[in-house]
Amino acid sequence: MEKNTQPLVVPAKWGLPYAEDEVKPTIQREQSYIVAIAVLTIIAWQTEIGTLALLPFTLLATWFHEMAHGLAAVALGADFERLVIYANGSGFAEYSGRMWGVGQAIVAATGLLGPTIAGCLMIIASRSRRATRWVLLALGAALAVSTLIWVRSIVGWIVLPAFAVVSLYIALRGNEKWQRIAVELLGVQGAVSVYQDLGYLFSPGGYVGGHLVLSDTGRIADALFLPYWFWGGAITVAIVAMVWKSLQIASRI
Repeated sequence: MEKNTQPLVVPAKWGLPYAEDEVKPTIQREQSYIVAIAVLTIIAWQTEIGTLALLPFTLLATWFHEMAHGLAAVALGADFERLVIYANGSGFAEYSGRMWGVGQAIVAATGLLGPTIAGCLMIIASRSRRATRWVLLALGAALAVSTLIWVRSIVGWIVLPAFAVVSLYIALRGNEKWQRIAVELLGVQGAVSVYQDLGYLFSPGGYVGGHLVLSDTGRIADALFLPYWFWGGAITVAIVAMVWKSLQIASRI
């Protein structure tokens, strides 16, 4: 009986031709593409031209970040009031309810780590044809539902439904190649979205309209202990570890 050497789950390949005798090189190329896109995205976000060129993904990154804040607040018993996204890529999630310092730190940390967790899960899902399709369907539904319930800005009402339509269209009408590329690309954007502004991650905060506004790492430091730069470094290490592990899992045969 001839042994079947075809992997049960085909690794994501960014559309590269698959050959059974070249499995390892193909996987290595795929990992290189994902890492390269992640690095180039982070670099581009640090420039005005890059931010403008990536504006749709910048706004999507803001949605990932603020939704993570809002859902974490809901999980801790608060009320998620609204999510606002501005045309320049900034935004905020507003929630109400009494919350202790530790809870505030959790909500702040979730805004930084939540998008990476979601992005890494999407990268892992890309190794399965069925999971890839379901992820696109789930993302499209999440974008649409969150827009109806929480989003309260014109930019959000325009951009998020557009992403929802694209995600649902690719899930329902796209071929396997484009479904896989879409999930990996969106997964990368979610995984590195915290680096939309490096200065924010390693900053205690700043003044907006004459009022001091703490950054997420500044809020964690204020609620717990150790300085903001420690938490920025710890979160960076955690993100790198999660992305690396997700790439290992996604490329496993």
